Amino acid sequence: MSEDDGGCGGAGKSRNSGEYFTPYPDQVLENVLENVLVFLKSRRDRNAVSLVCKSWYRAEAYTRSDLFIGNCYAVAPRRVTDRFKRVRSVSVKGKPRFADFSLLPPDWGAHFRPWVSAMATAYRALEKIYLKRMSITDDDLAVIAHSFPNFKELVLVCCEDFGTSGLAVVVSECRSLRVLELIEDDVSDDEVDWISCFPPEGTTNLESLSFDCVESPINFEALERLVARSPLLKKLRLNRHVSIGQLQRLIFRSPQLTHLGTGSFAPLEIAGQQQVDNREPDYGSAFAACRSIVCLSGFREISPEHLPAIFPVSANLTSLNLSYANIDADQLRPVIRHCHKLQVFWALDSICDEGLQMVADSCKDLRELRIFPIDGSENIEGPVSEVGLLAISIGCRKLQSVLYFCQQMTNAAVIAMSKNCPDLVVFRLCIIDRYRPDHVTGEPMDEGFGAIVKNCKKLTRLAVSGLLTDRAFSYIGQYGKLVRTLSVAFNGESDIGLKYILEGCTNLQKLEIRDSPFGDSALWSGLHHFYNMRFVWMSSCRVTRQGCTNVARQLPRLVVEVFRGDGVEGGERGDFMDTLYMYRSLDGPRTDAPQFVKIL
Repeated sequence: MSEDDGGCGGAGKSRNSGEYFTPYPDQVLENVLENVLVFLKSRRDRNAVSLVCKSWYRAEAYTRSDLFIGNCYAVAPRRVTDRFKRVRSVSVKGKPRFADFSLLPPDWGAHFRPWVSAMATAYRALEKIYLKRMSITDDDLAVIAHSFPNFKELVLVCCEDFGTSGLAVVVSECRSLRVLELIEDDVSDDEVDWISCFPPEGTTNLESLSFDCVESPINFEALERLVARSPLLKKLRLNRHVSIGQLQRLIFRSPQLTHLGTGSFAPLEIAGQQQVDNREPDYGSAFAACRSIVCLSGFREISPEHLPAIFPVSANLTSLNLSYANIDADQLRPVIRHCHKLQVFWALDSICDEGLQMVADSCKDLRELRIFPIDGSENIEGPVSEVGLLAISIGCRKLQSVLYFCQQMTNAAVIAMSKNCPDLVVFRLCIIDRYRPDHVTGEPMDEGFGAIVKNCKKLTRLAVSGLLTDRAFSYIGQYGKLVRTLSVAFNGESDIGLKYILEGCTNLQKLEIRDSPFGDSALWSGLHHFYNMRFVWMSSCRVTRQGCTNVARQLPRLVVEVFRGDGVEGGERGDFMDTLYMYRSLDGPRTDAPQFVKIL
C-alpha cells in the first residue's frame, strides 16, 4: 500500500478539507497490485512484474520481503535498501564457485561489511540472513546481533573470517533465534565456549542447529542442556568431537528430530576423548526411540561396526549422506537394502560399483546421487566406473541430479543414462584423468554428452569432462537451450567449441572454464550475451590482456577483472591472462579490489 493512501482502496476523504476525492487510476492499480503481489513468491515472476511499468515497479518493490543477491558485487547495498523497504529475509552470494578449488587468492573480497552496515539501519525488522562464500567477521556478526531485534535465522555456507567469539555474541543476543546453520565454513577457534552462551533458562525457539564444520571441541554438557530445552528442534548436525555415546544421549533428549548429523559416529577414544566405561551401549535403542528421522549425515570418523545402529530408521530415510564415511560395499549392504524411500544419497567411491548396484536395486525413488572420490589422484584405477553409473540409470529412473567422480567412463553408459533418466536437471560427470576418452572404444566422449543434452529436456546444469572435441560443444549449443550453468575443465579443441556454447545456449547464466584452449576469438563471440549472464570465469585459458580489454571497452556495464590465482600482481602467466572473471553490475567496478586484482 502506498504511503499517500490512508488505508482505503477506493474513494477517500481529504485530510484538510474533509471532502471526498477519487484516487488517481495509478494509485488504485498500485493498491490492487500490492494485495496481489504478496502472494507472488517466485523471484523470476517478481522481476518480470517489476519491468512492466513504473507503477508495477513501485508496487513490487514495496511488497518484496525476500531479497536474493546472486553476486554481492552486482549491485551496491545502498541501491538495494533505497528500493526495497520492507525486506525480512536476505540472501547474498559472494565468491565464484571455483574458489572452492583454491583457484581464488585469499583476501580477494566478497566482504559482508558493506551489506550489514546498510541493512542495520534500513531493515530493522530483518529476520533471516543466508550467505554463501562470503567474508563475514566477528564484528559483522555483532552488528547482526545488535541491529535486528526479531532476528531468527542465520545460515552461513562456505563462509570465512569469523570465529567462535562471533557465534557467542549471536546466540546470546538473538533471543528469538530459530535457525543457526554453519555449513562447510572456516570457523576459527577463539577458545570461547559459544554453546554455553545460549540463554541459560527456559525453553528455546531453536528449530535447527548445525555446526558440523566447527573443528574446535564443544561443551557437551551445555549442548545436552540446550537440546533438552529445545522442544521445537528438528535439525541437529554435530561436529566430529561428539562421540557416538554422546550422540545417543542427545537423541534420547530430542526424540522429535527429523534431520540428524551424527558427529564422529565413533567411540570416545576414536573421537579424541577418553572412554570411561568399557561396556558397549546399545546405540540402536536411541535410533529406535527416534523414528521420525528422515535425513542422516555426519559419520565423520565412523567405526563401521556401529553402522547397524541406524537400522531402526533406515526404512524411513529420504536422505542419507555418507560422504565422510570410508565404508565398503559389504558394510553398506545391510543399511541400504532397507532404504526404499531414499531420494538423496551421497557417498564416497569406496562403496565401489558393487555398492552402486545395491543402491540401484533398493532405492527406486532416488532423485539425487553424489559420488565423491576418496583419492583424487590421476592415473589410478578408480573404484567406480561406467558399471556403477549404468546400474544407477537402470534402477533409478526418477533421477534428477547426478554428481559422479570417476577415473573412467564410456559413451554407452552416459547415453544409457540419458535415455533411462530423461528427467535429469543436473548432470555433472567428473572424469578425474584429464582428456580421458571412452576407455573401451578410445573415442572422445562427445556422443555421451550429446545424448544428455538431446534426451534430458529439463537439463539446467551441466559439467563436462574427459576428451571432448568441438562436436560435443556443438551438441550443447544446439540442444542445451535450458542450460543455465556450464562447467568446463581440462577439455576443448578450439575456439569454435566455445562459440557454439555462447551462441547457442540462450539461457546461460553462469559459465566457468579452467585449463582449456579457448582464446580471444571465443571470448568475443559472447559479446551479445554477457549482459544477460551472472558471471564468466576463465582460468588457465588462452585469452590475452588485449582481448579482455576489448570486452571491457565494448561492454561498459560489465566488470572485467583479471588476476593471478596465486595473488601475484600482474595477471599474466606468459602471454595469457591467468584468470578472467567478468560479471554485470549496476554500480560499476567495486571499490574494495585488492592490489593483485586489475579491473580493466
